[in-house]
Amino acid sequence: MVVGDFAEELETVVIGSGPGGYVAAIRAAQLGQKVTLIERGNIGGVCLNVGCIPSKALIHAGDEYQASLDSSILGIQTKEATINFEKTQAWKDEKVVRPLTRGVEQLLKKNKVSIIKGEAYFVNNQTLHVMFDEEKGQTYTFEKAVIATGSRPIELPSFKFGKRIVDSTGALNLKEIPKKMIVIGGGYIGTELAGAYAKLGTEVTILEGLDQILMGFEKDMVKLVEQNFKHKQVTVVTNAMAKSAVQDNQQVTVVYEVDGKEQQLEADYVLVSVGRRPNTDDIGLEIAGIETNEKGFIQVDEQGRTNKKNIYAIGDVVPGLALAHKASYEAKVAAEAIAGMKGAAVDYLAMPAVCFTDPELATVGFTEKEAKEKGFNVNSSKFPLAGNGRALSLNKTEGFIRLVTEKESHTLLGAQIAGVSASDLIGELGLAIENGLTAEDISLTIHSHPSLGESIMDAAELALGQPIHL
Repeated sequence: MVVGDFAEELETVVIGSGPGGYVAAIRAAQLGQKVTLIERGNIGGVCLNVGCIPSKALIHAGDEYQASLDSSILGIQTKEATINFEKTQAWKDEKVVRPLTRGVEQLLKKNKVSIIKGEAYFVNNQTLHVMFDEEKGQTYTFEKAVIATGSRPIELPSFKFGKRIVDSTGALNLKEIPKKMIVIGGGYIGTELAGAYAKLGTEVTILEGLDQILMGFEKDMVKLVEQNFKHKQVTVVTNAMAKSAVQDNQQVTVVYEVDGKEQQLEADYVLVSVGRRPNTDDIGLEIAGIETNEKGFIQVDEQGRTNKKNIYAIGDVVPGLALAHKASYEAKVAAEAIAGMKGAAVDYLAMPAVCFTDPELATVGFTEKEAKEKGFNVNSSKFPLAGNGRALSLNKTEGFIRLVTEKESHTLLGAQIAGVSASDLIGELGLAIENGLTAEDISLTIHSHPSLGESIMDAAELALGQPIHL
């Protein structure tokens, strides 16, 4: 605290304005708290500005470009298809990202959430100091606080970020479509951006250290993505150890090792996507006495409460998958706990995970293996999208819907979808799991025709041993 810096009193403080932070702020305000949100960057955090939203915009642009190149099977032919990437990037920024971030800011104001632009540091477990710039700052005391500072990409020592070696933020904001790109890491972010640029015409190579890309999904789902990658000239190299890179103004040369043999690749850009690190190392947690684990994640209870009872933490700074919707869910629980609602507690049973590859992949609840490990007697029912009229009419028949049910009661325990609109369809199955519904409940629910959702009904009928369309 500097001389003359008299602390201002605040009630509930939220640090960070991503999908966790802004949701926590709004919900706490709705529940009667006087809330102040502190954000050092742009409102909306990584997800809205340089993550989930802009990446899906580029993926969609790639889809549209591919459709313009190859729709001859539908009887549609174009003389020539070109792409002005400067306009694509402008559309992404001006028509997608900016309206969303402005909308969030308006929602905060509508709910009477005060916004402070600056970087927050804990002085103790009841005091923060916020730097507005390099010289000016202000100290605040608070009653309750929510830490929602998110995460950042991990930088490898031998792959320092620069002009040609980029993280996900850099990859989303390239000024040109690369002729060649190397992606180090075949997880969610790496495969999504690899697919996006492949559809825009880039020759992509993915270097993955494990024996499979997308380790969070089952092999038969990942196989569909790998097959699609082959059609788009994406090379996937597994069990590959990226060792070093040399970049200049024109290209990057990467050395990697497979089966003990060193190999070399050249590309216009290298995207390093090997995971994310929680933003907990520079906000004064140790001074405030807030406990973290060996990886820097904040330890919390089922309400998001840290070992300091007036301080909560949510999203990427706590253990678990780094998912925007997980952060928003935890935000609501923490806000309710702050408001004194004793029953508020997290329950991750029906937490969906989605990857926007081709085809899209989505999973919720238990896989068959996980259900068996939990002691359930299970039945797995897999309905192919090739048997769905709407999928046929969209010319997108690859993939399937799989339901994991308890054998005797037919209660839905989990579900996996690989195929068109998996990200949208998985919501129905999450709702079913959350409410303990059975395959019979799903099969008796009237689904509109023709629709992709009908395939969920078909999978449920298959689980009951009464398939109509298989």
